[in-house]
Parts: sequence; C-alpha cells; structure tokens
Amino acid sequence: MELFIFAHFHARPGQETGVESALRKVIPSTRLEAGCLSIHPFRSIRDARLFYIHSHWVDEAAFDNHVSLPHTVQFVEEVQPLIDHALETTRTNLID
Repeated sequence: MELFIFAHFHARPGQETGVESALRKVIPSTRLEAGCLSIHPFRSIRDARLFYIHSHWVDEAAFDNHVSLPHTVQFVEEVQPLIDHALETTRTNLID
C-alpha cells in the first residue's frame, strides 16, 4: 500500500537558512531512491520559520529503508539542532 509522509520543521529563531539548506541538500538524493514516488519541501507563507516535507512512497518498507540511508541520517543530524521541537513524521494513507 502506498504511503504518504508529512513532516514539519519549525526553525529556532535565526536558523531558517540552515533548515532550508538542509532540506535543499537531502531532497535530490531522496528523489533518486527507487521507492520514492515524489518528495517536495515547502515553506509557510505565514510563518517564515515553518517548513514541511510531503513525500509519497511505494510502501512503508521503502520509507523505512529511506530512514536508514546515509543522506537521511545526515539530514536528521543536521536539522535537529536547528528546530525547536522533537523531529516527527506522520505516516498516512490516502483516503479514496
């Protein structure tokens, strides 16, 4: 069953550029993964410190594999000190 991921990242004050940079670095490598159907980063127009990733995967196993890959591990290590909350992703299925 296809999987959709939503993740948000609220930058600490003054860390917006760092969060955006980390997102820009991880997205191209993620798009090349066989199990990734799409991935897009977003920035809120109402809160410049708020960023999102929306991604679409062939299945949950593909996302589980993604989480263990070096570019993802590096992204998590880079972004965690830049945000003001615990890192969390939401795994969802499409409602048809």
